[in-house]
Amino acid sequence: MNPWHDVSPGANVPYEFNAVIEIPAGSSVKYELDKTSGLLKMDRVLYSAVYYPANYGFIPQSLAEDGDPLDALVFCQERVVPLTIMRARCIGLMTMIDAGRVDYKIIAVALDDPSFNSYQQASEMPSHQMMMLKRFFQDYKQLEDKRVEVGEFQPAEAGHPVIEQALVAYSKQRRTGFQQFSA
Repeated sequence: MNPWHDVSPGANVPYEFNAVIEIPAGSSVKYELDKTSGLLKMDRVLYSAVYYPANYGFIPQSLAEDGDPLDALVFCQERVVPLTIMRARCIGLMTMIDAGRVDYKIIAVALDDPSFNSYQQASEMPSHQMMMLKRFFQDYKQLEDKRVEVGEFQPAEAGHPVIEQALVAYSKQRRTGFQQFSA
């Protein structure tokens, strides 16, 4: 089973969706989905003394502009085990420019966590928590001599069309095949 291809994106997309977690909150290890096998591979230990401020993963059956599944950061009071499927609600969008390319991050909250499931918009979240999120993405590649630009947080309504476009892009690509990922 490959979590990118075989897990449903959810029943109420783009407002709520399933997220497959790759990296638990608090980790300094960057894991990525191996697109062929569906397993996680260790990409690297982060070069800076930083850690992921939220559970980091992707929306299944989505294809972002960078050729990967669409990224999602899911706030939850617990660190979630990698490859766990979480029900999440989109509360915002963060737009990054990474190596000159747009890289969208859906900001979400865990629907099954009573500490976070009442949030509807990123603007409702504690401001310090959102500053930590932004600062993480501004800093985490600095010691690798890579530059990342992080835009302002946008509301949930900005994230919905990004999710929809990523699902459509995946569907189109799936019809023609994912040959570039075959072994």
